[in-house]
Amino acid sequence: MWLGKFLDLEDDIEELGSIIKKEILDNLQKSKLTPLEFTIIETIFNSEQLSGYDLIKNLNRSFAGTWEAQSGTIYPLLRKLEKDGFLKAKKVKSPIGPLRKVYSLTEVGDELLKFKVNKNYYDQLKFVENFLVELSSIFIRSFPIKEQSQKIAEIQNALNETLINVMQNIPPTLEFNTTCKNCGTEIGREVAYCPQCGKSLFDEIEVKKD
Repeated sequence: MWLGKFLDLEDDIEELGSIIKKEILDNLQKSKLTPLEFTIIETIFNSEQLSGYDLIKNLNRSFAGTWEAQSGTIYPLLRKLEKDGFLKAKKVKSPIGPLRKVYSLTEVGDELLKFKVNKNYYDQLKFVENFLVELSSIFIRSFPIKEQSQKIAEIQNALNETLINVMQNIPPTLEFNTTCKNCGTEIGREVAYCPQCGKSLFDEIEVKKD
């Protein structure tokens, strides 16, 4: 999750105004985002489009038990981000009930996210590095001194494995794709229903390795 200082968008909007048409930026209704709102936008961007249900599932996978996304938190934020001009929504058919709403980024949301990440990527990478060093140090010192050398070795192995996993999964859509057998849409993240036609993907997913 991003640091708060990166989520004031006023300077980014001003800089971006010299690159894209000004009327696109006029669709935004706010210039600040909370860390969770920004994370939602990032998650939808990487999946191209997501239903609220699949967004919650992807968020909980990303947070890995450190925080649990709930529908009572996420759905109001989706409506707010849509109202503020960052997201757009459309309804697709559902095989088990009423039409389902899926969300994707608006043009300005897409451009602003890419601009923001591009400008701050290496600062965020350094933040993650510093965070891991401090977290690992606290973890190691939570054990008796006689056990700390062993824990250092364990942490080094864990960090090496983590870095390998990161390298193998960049970008996330290249390693794992699903194809909806109903409409042929390729989907870059695991979802329960096709965001294009609403067809259930359970037991119908064709996995392709690129």
